[in-house]
Amino acid sequence: MRLGARLAALLRAYPGIVYLRGDLGAGKTTLVRGLLRGLGYQGAVRSPTYTLIEPYEAVDPPVVHLDLYRLADPEELDYLGLRDLLERSALILIEWPERGAGALPPADLELLIEHAADQRRIRLKACPNWAPLLSALSVPLAGLENSD
Repeated sequence: MRLGARLAALLRAYPGIVYLRGDLGAGKTTLVRGLLRGLGYQGAVRSPTYTLIEPYEAVDPPVVHLDLYRLADPEELDYLGLRDLLERSALILIEWPERGAGALPPADLELLIEHAADQRRIRLKACPNWAPLLSALSVPLAGLENSD
C-alpha cells in the first residue's frame, strides 16, 4: 500500500503501461489499491480476476487495471478492446502480462513482487523515458530495489 501511494504521486506525470509481476498472493492488487488511494480514489478496489478489466475514471490520470490470469489466449485482448485502451491517456496496470505475450506493447515500468522471508521484495525496471521515475524513488522503502 505504501509503495502504491508513493508511486501514485510520481505516476501522475507518467501515464503509460505498468506490468505487475509476481506469484498468486504476492500483493499485486494490494499495490494497485495503494496507488488508487494515493490518487484519491475512495471506492472499492476489486481484483479484476473475473472481469479482466476494471476502469477507474474518477482519478487523474484515469487508471485501467487488467488482470490477465484467466486469459486463455492473447488474441482475446482484441475482443476486450485493448487497442482502444492503449489509445487513451491513462495509466494501464496489467497483472499477469505474460498471459498477453505477443499482444501487449512493452511496459514503461515493470514491477516484480517476490516473497522474501516474512516480507516482500519489489524490483522495478523502467524504460529509458521513465528513468527519472526510478531516481525519484531514491529514498528507499523497506524491500524496494531499483534495477536497470
